[in-house]
Amino acid sequence: MSKDKTMTAEEVVGRLRSGMTIGIGGWGSRRKPMALVRALLRSDVTDLTVVSYGGPDVGLLADAGRIRTLVTAFATLDSVPLEPHFVAARQRGAFELVELDEAMMMWGLTAAVHRLPFMPVRAGLASDVMTVNPSLRTVTSPYGDREELVAVPALRLDAALVHLNRADPHGNGQYLGPDPYFDDLFCEAAETAYVSCERIVDTSELLKDAGPQTLLLKRAFVDGVVEAPNGAHFTSCVPDYDRDEAFQRHYAEAARDPEAWREFTARFLSGDEDAYRAAVAAFHGEEA
Repeated sequence: MSKDKTMTAEEVVGRLRSGMTIGIGGWGSRRKPMALVRALLRSDVTDLTVVSYGGPDVGLLADAGRIRTLVTAFATLDSVPLEPHFVAARQRGAFELVELDEAMMMWGLTAAVHRLPFMPVRAGLASDVMTVNPSLRTVTSPYGDREELVAVPALRLDAALVHLNRADPHGNGQYLGPDPYFDDLFCEAAETAYVSCERIVDTSELLKDAGPQTLLLKRAFVDGVVEAPNGAHFTSCVPDYDRDEAFQRHYAEAARDPEAWREFTARFLSGDEDAYRAAVAAFHGEEA
């Protein structure tokens, strides 16, 4: 019988340690494991190397001083082009930035999945990616073409955090939106992987009203499953919900003003996840 891997967000964070390399799934302000990120903020885990197609996960962790090194292709809120906390942290030199092309990140994760030291890729050649990352190396094809390629190093992770629409108690995970966002690569590139989801269902439910291609995560690569309704908020988790644009605007505006951010933190980030949901509901009640 398959192992029941259900746990709480706090139990997931309890398995993380300062100094780890942590991959965070999703893309920009889309399907980020925000409930797990908020739980991480409530812990004392710090000095992290974070690998992420960055959004508010990167912003919140940067503002809290938890990031030592960030490996990313961007940090955006999508409808807000640049994540404001990321911008402020970079301007004050709060962490080391390893800026890679989007495809480079994909192949770096792929190399880690296959336990290879690097993967060759054309992305980045003749671009400033090579200039801002002088440690990157090139390799020459051993075949007749003798093509020069970038050797993207493996992005090996100690832990991965992702959010999906549904999962079973054993770690099989399903996305129902338009894009997998490489969440499977994050999990398979990691020593341990944790998935939060909108709803935990029986395994038999995963294929109802959805094709087998939506089964993104295999249980062999998942160590913990957290049921976290609205756990991607304020990012989107289509088709369950879209991005909370009103709340995201409030977040972005507050992030640009120290006093407003202190008020935001006290209201939304000083309690547990239930307190967060209640505060968000109250915010929308005021907006109505």
